[in-house]
This record gives sequence, C-alpha cells and structure tokens, in this order.
Amino acid sequence: MATEELNKIVELYQHAVKKNPGNEELLAHLFISYVRVEDYKAQQAVALQLYKAQPKNAYYFWSVISVVFQGIRGPESAVPEKRKIYLGLAQRMVEKHIREGKLESEQEAFLYLHILKLQKKFQEAWEFLTGELCAKLYPGAPVSMKFELLKVLGNWRELNELLQQLLDADRDRWDYYKEYIQSCFEILKLPITEGATEEKKFSLSACQEFLQGIIDSSERKKRGPYLARLELHQRMRAHQLPADQLIGDFDELVVEYFSLFADKSCCTHDIALFLPSVSMKQRQALANKLLLESGVSSTSLPMNKEQMQKHICALQISRMCGAHIDLPIDHLLAFYTALKLHYEHGRSTFGNKLLSTEMGPSDPYALLAANVMYDISLRENKSDYLFEALCLLQYVLRNSTSNFHVKLLSLKIYHMFGCLLGAQEMYEYLDIKQIQLDSMGYVHCQLLPLCGRFSGARNSYDTTMKFFTNSYKERLEYIALTYRFCTFSKMEEFLNFKERLTNSLQYVTCSLEAQICDLVSCYANVHQNLSTYTVMSIEPAEDRIAWHELSDNRDLDAIIRWDPLHQVDADAERKDSFDQEIEVLQLRSLMLRLYATFIDLYHPPPITKPSLSDGSKEETPAPAVESATSTLELLRDSWTGLYQRLRLMNYKPLPQQFLVNLLPTRLHLLLELPYERFFDDLAQLVLDLHSGAASLAAHCKKVGDNVIAVMELCVRTIEESNEWNNKDGLWKRRYQQQKVAASLEMLSLYAFLLSVLNDKLQVSSKTKVKKKQGDNKTQDTPQPVSEKERSQMVQELMRQLKHKLEACDAAIRTWKAPVLPRDLSSFMADMSLKPEVEATLIGDVSATFKDSHELMVTELRNLLKDKIRMVAK
Repeated sequence: MATEELNKIVELYQHAVKKNPGNEELLAHLFISYVRVEDYKAQQAVALQLYKAQPKNAYYFWSVISVVFQGIRGPESAVPEKRKIYLGLAQRMVEKHIREGKLESEQEAFLYLHILKLQKKFQEAWEFLTGELCAKLYPGAPVSMKFELLKVLGNWRELNELLQQLLDADRDRWDYYKEYIQSCFEILKLPITEGATEEKKFSLSACQEFLQGIIDSSERKKRGPYLARLELHQRMRAHQLPADQLIGDFDELVVEYFSLFADKSCCTHDIALFLPSVSMKQRQALANKLLLESGVSSTSLPMNKEQMQKHICALQISRMCGAHIDLPIDHLLAFYTALKLHYEHGRSTFGNKLLSTEMGPSDPYALLAANVMYDISLRENKSDYLFEALCLLQYVLRNSTSNFHVKLLSLKIYHMFGCLLGAQEMYEYLDIKQIQLDSMGYVHCQLLPLCGRFSGARNSYDTTMKFFTNSYKERLEYIALTYRFCTFSKMEEFLNFKERLTNSLQYVTCSLEAQICDLVSCYANVHQNLSTYTVMSIEPAEDRIAWHELSDNRDLDAIIRWDPLHQVDADAERKDSFDQEIEVLQLRSLMLRLYATFIDLYHPPPITKPSLSDGSKEETPAPAVESATSTLELLRDSWTGLYQRLRLMNYKPLPQQFLVNLLPTRLHLLLELPYERFFDDLAQLVLDLHSGAASLAAHCKKVGDNVIAVMELCVRTIEESNEWNNKDGLWKRRYQQQKVAASLEMLSLYAFLLSVLNDKLQVSSKTKVKKKQGDNKTQDTPQPVSEKERSQMVQELMRQLKHKLEACDAAIRTWKAPVLPRDLSSFMADMSLKPEVEATLIGDVSATFKDSHELMVTELRNLLKDKIRMVAK
C-alpha cells in the first residue's frame, strides 16, 4: 500500500507543490511527510518556504527545530564543528525573533532555553529563564530547569534557599530532599577563607535543623523528611563526618521510620536504600530489632492488618540482610511452613470481601515462601520443593486473581520446568498489552525459542510483532502532532521513544525467531514452501540489524525481589544477560542469512524491476550467481569466525542463585550443540553441488555423518530424560527439551534445503545443456560431477535423512511425561491448606505438566511427519 511507503508520500507532495508552489496546505503536508522520514534538511527548506508564503511563528520555529535536529540528530551531528554551526544558527534565528519582539509562546521560550543548554551556554540560559520575557511567556517553566542550571553553574547557596522554599510548600517531595541534601554537601566544598570548620558544621546542622523542623511542624506524618534524615546520616558517614553526634543513632532512626511507616508496602524498599551503607553484622542486628518492633513472634499471629504488614516488612528486610542464607534446610522448611500458616491466617482474617482488582494483604508471605523453597531446591538439586511452591502460588492466585507478582513467579517456575502450557497460561493471564509487550515480554518471549513447541512460540511472536508494527505508524503520528501543535518540549522524547522501540532487542529477536520458526515449520510442497520463503524477503548480503543501537527496554524490576543485597548485582546481571542475548541474536541472524544463501543459490530471488523494454523479466545473469556464491563464502567465514570468537570470550552462564534471577540464555546451548559444524559442512555441500566439485561425494558423507550425530543426540537426550524421570522428572526438563528441539530444528532446515536442491537438480538434469566444442581441457583436469550424479547423491541424502527422522519419531513416541519427584498424597500432606482445595489444586498443576508434554510430543511428531513427507518424494 502506498500509505505505508513514506518516501512515496514525499514524492506525491513534492509533485503537488511544484504545480502549486504557494499553497500553504500542500506545503504543510510536504513538511510533515519529511518529518516522517526524518529528513531535517528538507524540513528546514520547506518550513522557510511556508514562512515566506504565510509568515506565522509556527512555521518559523519549524525551521528552527529542523536546524536544531540537523545539529543533534542529523547525518552530520557526529562532527562537533557541524553541530556547533547548526546550533549557533538556530540560536541566532531565535534571537532575531526576540529582537523583533515576535516571541509569542512558552514552547518558543522552551526551545530557546534548550538550544542554549545544548551549547552549554548555561549562564545565558539562566539569565533568560529568570528574565522578564521568560516570566511573561513561560510562567509555568518547571522548577527542575532551575535546579539543573543552578547545579551546573555551581550556585549551591541559591539552590539551597530555593529548595527550602519548595520543601516548606510541599513537604513530601523525596526528589527535592535529595537535591537539598546534595546542595548542603556542595556548600561544604566552597572555598572559605575564615571559619571554614564553623561554616561546615553550620551547613549540616542547619540541614538537620531544617529537616527536624519539618518533622516537628507537620500535622500528618510524611515519609519525605524521615527518609531525608536517613539520607543525611548515610552521606555524613560516607564523608567520615560525625553523623551519630548530629542526628542520632542510625539503627534508632530506622526503627523509628519502621514504627511509623511499616504498615505501608513501600517501607521495605525505603529502608533497603540505606542498608548497603552499614556492615553485614549491623544489618542483621537491625533486622532482628525490626522483627521485635513488629510485635509478632514465632509463637504469635498478627492482631490486625497493620501489624501483619509490619511483620511482612520485617521479614522481607530480614531476607535482604541475609538472614536466610546460612540457615539449615530443616530451619528453612519450618520457616516455609510458618509463612504458609501466616498466609492462610491473613487471608481468612483480613482478606475477605476483596475487590477483583485488589491483591490479598497476606500474599507477600506466599511470595516469600516460594523464594525460600527455591533456595532449598537449589541446595538439594531437586524440584519437589519448588513444585510445592508452585502449587502454593496457584492457590494464592485462586484467592487473589489480580496479583501479577504471583503470576510472574508462576510463569518463571513453569519455564524453569519446561512446562510451556503452564507458562503460556500465566502469560495470557498477565494480560500484558501495548508497551508492556516490549518492557515485560522478555519474561516469556525470550524463553520460547527451542522450547519444543514451534507453533505455540509463533503465536506469541505474532502478538508482540503486531504491537510493534501497528504502533510504528502511531509513533510517527505523535511526532507529526508535536510539530502541528509546536510542542517542542515533547519532540525529543517522542523521537527517542520511537528509536528505542524500533531498535528494541525484544522486537528484533521476535522478528528473527518468527522467520526461523516459519522455515522450520514449512509443510507444503517445495514450490509453496519457496513462495513462503520469498515473502520473507531475507537479504543475506545485507545485515539489517543496527547492532550498536539495539536497545534494552526490559523492566527487570517487574518481578519483585527481597534477596540479600550483598549478593545481588542487578546492573551486572542486566549487562551480562543483554550481552549474551545479543550474541545469541548474532548467531541466529547469521544462521538465517547463511541458510538463505543456500536457497538463493538454487532459487534466486525475483528481480523486482522489469529488465526488458517489453516488461518481461530477464533471466538471472551469471554475475548474480557469482554474487550469491561469494556471499555464501563470506557468511560461512563469518559463521566459523563468530563461533571462534564466542569460545574465546568464555561467557559464564547467568547466576541462578535466586528464584528471581533471569534464566540462562541459549548461548551456551548453541555453543554446545553441533550447529557450527552442521551449517559449515552444509555450506560446503551446497557449493560443491553447485559446481560439481570432485570432492562432492566426500562432503555428502560428512553431512550424512552430521545428520547421524544430530539424530543420535536427539535420541540420547530423550533416553536421558526418561532415565531422569525415575529420580526427578522436572529439574533438568527444560534443558532436555531445548536439546531435542534444537536437533529437530537443524534436521527440519536441512530437509527443506534438500527438497529445494532435489527440485532444482531434477529440472537441471532433464534440461541439460550440451558441452561446447571449444572446451579443450586437459585430461588431468578433474571433470565436474554430472547433473545426473548430483541429483542421485541428493536423493541418497534424502533417503538417509528420512530414516534418521523416522528414528527421531520413534524416540519421541517413547518420551515419557515428566513424573513428579513425590506422589501427590505426600505433596498434599505438606501443603496443609484447605483439604477441599488441595486435591484439585495439586491435581490441576500436575495435569498441566502432563498436557504440556503431550502437546509438545504431538507437535514435534507432526513436524517430523511433514519433514518425512518432504524428503520421501
């Protein structure tokens, strides 16, 4: 459709403007069409044309912002001199308007301030911001602008006074308090000739007095000043200043904060902000004080909802302080039982008559219990404790249907155990929509490739990609609207948002895996399969992924955690997982492009434009074949080079110390399995088949051996899985399913390739061209293998593959559903929940595992049947 082809829209309006050069409406449409394709230079020219035709401020500032974007986002923005020229020009353009008294709106004033800040002309920006014109045009300028400029100019005393005024008016602004405390410490650094010590003491004591004054004079207790007092204490200790002397004992301040605010769920993470600043010994002593302060002991239950929340908060902080790490297993099991009892008591006493949108007040006990059970499972390398926790979470979900924390943890555990059906149900139950498909989709979509269910994975990719493709047009329209309404303050925000979504790792990964899924799942005749392949428009010679711009948009805080702070490095975990996901994407992208060259060599993509004057298409010229061959060789070198580099990089698997940690990426699986050799040897086979090289028979043998190895890997993994069933059917389940799915992925792609090769060689051998008389080759030169022999060799490979696929199918028929490590009655005795729900609850969870296995087996067997049919012809 023309409406989707943005460059054609530009051409359309260009022609219209040529015929009617002064038409304001057409020029405005042409400008917006340039906005959509981000051609800032053309935008500037059209905006000036518009301003000449209709001298409106909006059009003038369209040209100004177009100049700004040439300087900060255009093709020349990386050159500092060019950036300086563009921004200087934009400043002069606005100043001309100011001199002529034509500045009219707050957005125009904002743009001028922004241009000055981009050039680091902070003093000029401050003078304009505090001047009469800005006060008249932009009275609602955000206070953060003043903060930013005062900080960068080093006017700490002025900033300090401004913040005091703001905090007097709004006493719960934690962000203001942080800025205020920073300004107090910056005042300490200012050079003072006399009485420096007194000044320092005065500065911090004034800060403490100010905070205490707010606490004392506030009618209703607010968190802001109490948090600020803890922040001041923490910063003073970091500077080796006498915090206890000025403010008081840190533990006492925390206990006071806890006693006032622990009935709010945010209290845990408020206190966690300050725990890293004290020793492990002090943390654990503090955790014990908070447990005492909660008023709930090991032999008592909370008297009311507020006390229960305080107890929950104390337990969460206790875990964050490392209280559970060294406990013996029997203590942890007793703790788990206590948490279940507290959950059940809280649910029946304080959780009645909840709205469907409310979370149960005692739900955090169950979430904590699930984390404790994972700790035990990890220590013992057994799944039964974690399976029990999963049953508990499913019970919580029946009582508290909107608790997304419970859904997320259940989803994670289902994935850990390779139960795609359960994971899919939880993902659908989460009902994530719109932007969440990007920020939270990783909890499910990144774990789908090689999960064992290709069609199930494909459906999830479709939902995700639909959001990205549908929202792309919307994003462009939002940007166009910011121009139409001259809301310059939002333009960069929208442009950055658009880029983050366009280069989202989630989007790029889902798009790529969906293509691989489609190729693996092809089931029709060779010509229909080739049509499916052609529609994908894979261009092997062109790497379309902007690797350096890939964006990590994951919300890793979506799953709540209370793990020991000294053992959690969230930033390192994010970086390691992102780096490994990019490496996986590199491998998968290169595999797809390399595979596409195999197909393109025998089934060249159609030439888009008619080559002949009568409109008929020209036959693919010889250079195109040479180009495909050289692309194949280039990508093959990249393929082996990438594997070599990844082995040298020696990436470590992601740590699995806690339940909330991200599951391992596929990187180590892809390095362990024979992907490298399989596709490298296939590349040589394809080249030899094309040229008829004398070494063709040897390479057929090599590829045949690889197929046997992959088949044996598949069969052996299923046998191992069945053996593990006698010990623990779930603990290694996901890894085993991934190996089987990867084996079938390789064999399925190979089957499709053989069907294409066979189809082409059969046609070629029938329409064989006679040799030219002029070919006077010496008898020593090895003659190329004939078309007929090549065709026979491919048919032999197909026969061999058919037998190996049948062997895989036979093995999958014997694959047993995962057996639980204990019988259901034993689980029920441990669950100690309501007897009427226990049986159905554990039975339902067990049935989900069984159904998931049966669905996977059915799907894999159908896949194999399709491939056997494909190579049997």
